Amino acid sequence: MSDQAKDERVLDEAATAEAQADKIEGSVEGDYEALVRLLKENEELKDRALRAAAEMENLRRRTARDVQDARAYSVANFARDMLSVSDNLRRAIEAVTDDAKTAGGAGLASLIEGVEVTERSMLSALERHGVRKLDPLGEKFDPNFHQAMFEVPNPDVAANTVVHVAQSGYTIGDRVLRPAMVGVAKGGPKHVADAPAEPGPVNEQAEKDA
Repeated sequence: MSDQAKDERVLDEAATAEAQADKIEGSVEGDYEALVRLLKENEELKDRALRAAAEMENLRRRTARDVQDARAYSVANFARDMLSVSDNLRRAIEAVTDDAKTAGGAGLASLIEGVEVTERSMLSALERHGVRKLDPLGEKFDPNFHQAMFEVPNPDVAANTVVHVAQSGYTIGDRVLRPAMVGVAKGGPKHVADAPAEPGPVNEQAEKDA
């Protein structure tokens, strides 16, 4: 084989090798781009999966909370109506004076006792359903649980202390079923723990119910 032919063969082989190298390089670049694209898609899918899982967890929690609230507060309206009945029973009991009890004899005493038993039974039944009576006498006024009906001047008692309960309040679960209608002290020293809460506006409807 002549030297010229040898040179041409070498050139052809070099060209072929270069072409193959270019082809391999292009293939590698294509594979790299595909890998990057797949990794990006994988991250997007992972993000979607995490978001979907978070939404499902939030939905589960909301559903569980709604079910719990439904169980806890389903009797709220009925309980509120029963409190009015309980108030009337208490008013009937307190309307009977000591003189009337003495003059009425055993019959009246038995009647009063029956009314008291009925009142206790009703409150006990409500308590089994999560209704709790508020006993704010001597406590600092809390507008979240109390409704201020009037103020009582008393320099010896810390200002905004509940000194009179005109109508008992009740809660159901962690909600106020009915605020306690109270009278608060004024003119005395401030509470040491923190600044006193200002009595809220008098509720006219609540005043009528008291």
